[in-house]
Amino acid sequence: MVPWGFVRHRLAVAALLVLLGGAVAPASADPAIGSNNVVTADPTVPRPPGQPCVVNLFTNVSFDDFNARPYGYAPPASCKGAWAKVVLEADFSVTAGRQYDRTATLWLAGVNLLFGTTSEPSAAVSPAWHVERDLTDYSALLRSAGQGQAVIGNLVNATYTGVIHGSARLLFYPATPAARAAEVPDAVYPLGADPVGGTASLNSSSDKLARTLTLPTNMERAYLDVFTQSQSGDEFWYTCVPDEYAAQAQECGGGNFREAEISIDGQPAGVAPVYPWIYTGGIDPYLWRPTPGVQALNFMPYRVDLTPFAGQLSDGNPHEVALQVAGANGYFSATATLLVYRDAHAKQVTGKVTRNTLVDQAPTPTIGSTLATDSSGNTAGDITTKLDRRFVIEGYANTSHGRVTSSVTQRVGFDDRQTFTITASIYRQQTWQRTWSDSVSESRLGNLLTAQRSQRFSYPFTLDYNQQLASDGSLSAASTVHQGYSQHSESRLFGIKLYDSHVENSVDSADTLVFDASGALASHSGQQSAQAFRFRDSLGGCYRTSLTTKAGALASYDDGKGCPGGQNRVSWFAHPDGSPDSSLLPGH
Repeated sequence: MVPWGFVRHRLAVAALLVLLGGAVAPASADPAIGSNNVVTADPTVPRPPGQPCVVNLFTNVSFDDFNARPYGYAPPASCKGAWAKVVLEADFSVTAGRQYDRTATLWLAGVNLLFGTTSEPSAAVSPAWHVERDLTDYSALLRSAGQGQAVIGNLVNATYTGVIHGSARLLFYPATPAARAAEVPDAVYPLGADPVGGTASLNSSSDKLARTLTLPTNMERAYLDVFTQSQSGDEFWYTCVPDEYAAQAQECGGGNFREAEISIDGQPAGVAPVYPWIYTGGIDPYLWRPTPGVQALNFMPYRVDLTPFAGQLSDGNPHEVALQVAGANGYFSATATLLVYRDAHAKQVTGKVTRNTLVDQAPTPTIGSTLATDSSGNTAGDITTKLDRRFVIEGYANTSHGRVTSSVTQRVGFDDRQTFTITASIYRQQTWQRTWSDSVSESRLGNLLTAQRSQRFSYPFTLDYNQQLASDGSLSAASTVHQGYSQHSESRLFGIKLYDSHVENSVDSADTLVFDASGALASHSGQQSAQAFRFRDSLGGCYRTSLTTKAGALASYDDGKGCPGGQNRVSWFAHPDGSPDSSLLPGH
């Protein structure tokens, strides 16, 4: 039998969602047409009504070396009660000149608060940008004072002159009758390189980021927020080929399949797809001026549902939670954060994992090739890389409201084709790639299916790099890139749909570089890009913004076109940016 409190709580949540469906996200002024400054179509984090308490983490700090910038944190004295929402805001800039793109991370007590990269400047443009992250699910961490740090390693000398500046703050929105207190995880645990904060370097598939934890003995649910960022030789992993074709294709080896693997006590526990982020200096820097690639300045974590392990992890013994990157080839920067919900009415939860079909499915893709080199030394053909897995992980937990059985059914896939055309005067590589993940999390009391959450992710990516050598020794390199991010989420209670949402983000960019016979950059042409960001949900929320750029300047910007009344309108508790949301997950 399902306890009445269990039913009442979830029906109240459903009613509240309908009641608050008309809340409006704050509007911001449209950027100026012709501007050379950073511009994106991404939404900001919507806010509840009321004034927030603001805690500054750091203000106008310079990043001109590779030392971390430490800061102290204390919870807001004026907002001691429950919070409806917590938002991180950060502003960065880099002085005009020459500078690489840099990885930017913010940390508190080992937990990652922001992960992204920086914009590259030019001789005439000093780009500035603003990023936000919804940290409501990290409220338990923010209840206590702690030490944090900003990490943006940056080389400044006579050649690389761009100095990065940054400020960051946390905004706490108190719970009110119009904005209920968020039902957040009870504990937050970092998987990081040190107690203050830092990423781990995973150079190969066998390297792992691991932490041994003794967790609460009354866990009901658990989730892991995962970041895996390609670096160094792995920065352009999506262009690499298997080692046996590297010389023939004149490309990096190691293959182009990458996937994050999660384990608990050495047992496979979940999978997180790797997004093909391109940083603002990637492939051709002009591709990303003034609009960067998808999420380039502000990565979204992928949330892995570890709830089937909750009963097992509640036994009071230490357990290792680990992260690896299949295919890593020097290297990936990785971090993760474990979020735990506890049973408030039980001191001890017991249980175990009863089914795990991921155990016997190694992340080994199938490789195919038609690559061939003729007697003249010309090479042409395709290399294909494919992997498609389906697995089920199921476990139970004996809780204060009965035995809860949780299951995660997931299909993950990777499909890639690379076509090469190589002659004495042409080097062309065309890549068509799609990574996807379809998952369903379910929660049962006895035989009764109580809650269900389904999510679909798709990461389409295409790259056409066409390099041609002219008779005078000059060289042109034309690049066109398409990046996509698609996410669909749906939550059901007793088979009734409570909420669904859909996020689409795409960036298309093109440019052609021209180098003279000495190898110096002589000019570039055809610089243009377009971004479209769309969000909608079952409460009538709608966000649509699109833009185009040409010759390094904003050419058009449409805000709200296609939404009712021509205006973007989303509920304050929505996640239009695609960030993880545990408020409507099974068992909540």
